Amino acid sequence: MKYSILYWCISHPGKMREMNQDNFICDGQYLEGSQGMGLPLCGVKLGKDHPVFGIFDGMGGEECGEIASYIAAKRAAALSVKRNAALDLAQFCEKANEDICCYAARHHISSMGTTAAVLAFTSQQITLCNIGDSKIFRFCGGELEQISRDHVAAAAFGRKPPLSQNLGIPPDELWLEPYIAKGEYSHGDVYLICSDGLTDMVCQEDIKEALNLQPLEEAGMELLNRALDNGGKDNITILLCQIKRKAGKLFRQKFCV
Repeated sequence: MKYSILYWCISHPGKMREMNQDNFICDGQYLEGSQGMGLPLCGVKLGKDHPVFGIFDGMGGEECGEIASYIAAKRAAALSVKRNAALDLAQFCEKANEDICCYAARHHISSMGTTAAVLAFTSQQITLCNIGDSKIFRFCGGELEQISRDHVAAAAFGRKPPLSQNLGIPPDELWLEPYIAKGEYSHGDVYLICSDGLTDMVCQEDIKEALNLQPLEEAGMELLNRALDNGGKDNITILLCQIKRKAGKLFRQKFCV
């Protein structure tokens, strides 16, 4: 089976924060600074190249969230996905967690953390891995489905639930349990990976409406503008991937653990 992946990515600080604590991995690229990016990244990758795409949202309530997300993105850039993508992604989480914890210990930082939401493409299937509350959606046939699983604890009514898992937790404090699932691809499917700067500002119905726009960059800019128009209270990172058939027939099934 041969297919290509059209991608579009932007990271914006939003309207309320000077620093951008989000980061990403897109075609091997990630943010080196903390101000976001002027222009979006866009391009095409081949499925046979096993590309990895992901979002990392540094925890704003923690110290050095932008450094934690940068460390995770840099580690993701070195990730080589082979035949066992699920194992590779699990090991990535373990190593990124270790990198963040070591940095915190060396610099006497009490706590620092980031979410992670990653998609790995291989010639046979797509594998997702997430930890925290950054989300991955699949848009197919006009329907939007969240395929990631939020790691959040109970919260008082009207309060945003705190994270129950994130990268940057010392192993002796909590066992890291990323959510990993896999599924097969279909021509035309669009995958949205995003930080909560989008999902806290734009409801799923409006996200679905925006994703109906073509080409991909129109959908991405519409999502960004809606988040900004609704307040832009947090950093906003949006990464879109669209499957395009090259030859042969593509099949799809539901994501499963």
